[in-house]
Amino acid sequence: MTRSEFDDIRAFLADDATHAGDLLRVARTLIDDLEHARMREAVLRTYYLRLLTAARATVAAEAVDAPDPLAFIKHELAERGQLPEDGEAVQRILSDAAAASALLACLEQQPAQVRPRGMRLRRCVGTARTFPR
Repeated sequence: MTRSEFDDIRAFLADDATHAGDLLRVARTLIDDLEHARMREAVLRTYYLRLLTAARATVAAEAVDAPDPLAFIKHELAERGQLPEDGEAVQRILSDAAAASALLACLEQQPAQVRPRGMRLRRCVGTARTFPR
């Protein structure tokens, strides 16, 4: 859910013209959204754990001079359809990795900006979510 959708919900809840039945429908929608978000998080955690396990196994296999130390990571990437298929894809992936590494280094050098607490003065109105009237 985007920030503007949260702002829209806050404005809808604060509106004195909002009826209890409307609030119940919003609550049900939010519960559904929360459940979907939890499921997506669980799937992403599983993917991350599998990838981390494959990366650790690859490094361990290399440390003991296994015949194919990349087998673990190759298997995990192949299951997700993420193995590069040709030379052009390899060069693009390496270029993307270099750019991402440079971006992360730049972000780590900048101090984190603290967002102000409390209600925002400007309200964003989005079209992604509609509320009953």
